[in-house]
Amino acid sequence: MTRAGADHVSIALLYPELLGTYGDGGNAVVLAQRLRWRGIGAEVVDVTAGEAVPASCHVYLMGGGEDGPQALAVRELRASRALRTAIDGGAALLAVCAGYQLLGRQFLGPDGRPHAGLGLLDCSTDRGPGARRVGELVVEPDASLSLPTLTGYENHAGITDLGPDAAPLGRVVVGHGNDHGDGSEGAVAGHVVGTYLHGPALARNPALADLILSWVVGDLAPLEDAEVDALRDERIGAARRGHPLAGWRVRSR
Repeated sequence: MTRAGADHVSIALLYPELLGTYGDGGNAVVLAQRLRWRGIGAEVVDVTAGEAVPASCHVYLMGGGEDGPQALAVRELRASRALRTAIDGGAALLAVCAGYQLLGRQFLGPDGRPHAGLGLLDCSTDRGPGARRVGELVVEPDASLSLPTLTGYENHAGITDLGPDAAPLGRVVVGHGNDHGDGSEGAVAGHVVGTYLHGPALARNPALADLILSWVVGDLAPLEDAEVDALRDERIGAARRGHPLAGWRVRSR
């Protein structure tokens, strides 16, 4: 099934009551509005726990959540296999924090033991030592993505190790990201993106939103993003200056 060139886009927000702790549902609002501003129809489909996940949507979104809800979400997704069917058919997927972790080969469940993930990204997540990784997160994206600097907020205890079949979303400038010793943040494989960027990520990074949309509708006309760019500049500047509400550390480049 081909999805590029769609004139009406369906956006599935998966388990917002389980994976919606940090406002990541706002990513669906951003995607839908950026389509409508361009005259493209958009529909947001909330899929709650226990409901069948449709395999026919164009974009799928998952957000952050606690350990118990994360484990419930992955059990339902593994049982239905609809998400994998959709990705194999050309759909795009953005998963944040807990959603990102459960896309990998394994992650730590609420019992502290490794649990099998969905295997949509070649990565695995373990519990990192020390305090939670909390604060502003600034990332220089991989050059292949042709994106400007990414900005967001992270709040997680896990550390994520990428395998050879997953490329990093980018390299950490401020904050922690995957925090596995290689300076990477997030993971990308095909049209699947995982990241620790909250914010919501797509409100802070409209270019990333448009990249994801371009995967399902093709080339997009530019939009006027002056106000968003001003917010991005302020957040990136504050993080780089080590503002108390910014990141825990700045990496040397």
